[in-house]
Order: sequence, then structure tokens, then C-alpha cells
Amino acid sequence: MSGVDYFNTFIAVAPDSTATGGMVPHGGAKSGTVVSRMWHMITQSPYKYTSADVIFSVHADRAKIAAADRPHAREEYFSVGRACLRSSDLGKRYGWGIHADTTGHVALYAVGTREYAAFAAGVAPNGEPVALTRAMRSIRR
Repeated sequence: MSGVDYFNTFIAVAPDSTATGGMVPHGGAKSGTVVSRMWHMITQSPYKYTSADVIFSVHADRAKIAAADRPHAREEYFSVGRACLRSSDLGKRYGWGIHADTTGHVALYAVGTREYAAFAAGVAPNGEPVALTRAMRSIRR
């Protein structure tokens, strides 16, 4: 277990976020920043990846870790504490809420949308309750 996965949880944007809608981070899926790579990975395949999959895949791609070496590298990577998606700029700066379903797979919802509002009120699209947390603040108080 990586310790970065959430289940049946919505990560709302940070309390100090100024985003009024979901903004696409600059950069491409392969050559861009960490946040742009995360955004591309999640939006191209909603609910396909867990938080741990996203965090490690972006790290492994940037570190150019060969596919054959990734299983061992993933174990090693998560053998120490790692930041979860609450610390991502997706929710701190770019206006994206992150929903983890009951199996831990994630999708993005833009602030200002009907779906975001429902999740932020603690209700999943199927009417079931969902736990609510927030992305971390950009500035410590």
C-alpha cells in the first residue's frame, strides 16, 4: 500500500485557490510539467488510474525508468512517505477537484461545474455520500 490513495473521497480545491474554473496546465503529456502530465493522464482515462498510479507514473516517466524496472522502482519509491494528490497544483492552482471512487480510481472535475458542486456537497453522482477533503493551501497560515 502506497499511502497516497483515497477511496470514495472528493478532494476539493484548496481554500486559498483563486481558480473560478478548471484550467488546463501548460505543457504536454510527455514533455510538460508534473501537473500537466498528471492532468493529461487523468483526463485521457478517467477512473482508470489510482492516485499512486498517477504519482508514480509521472515520476517514472520524468526519471526515464524503463518499463521492466518499474515494478521494483515503484516498491522502492513508495517505501518512504510521499505526497498525495492533495498537494498537487491541480487543486491548489488550476481549479480541479479530484474524485476517488470506491476502488481508489480517480477523475477530475472542474470547479464551477454541476458535478463539482455535487461532490463538494458530499454527494456522488449515484446519490451515495462521499467523503470530502481539500487540496492543501499554497501558503501556510
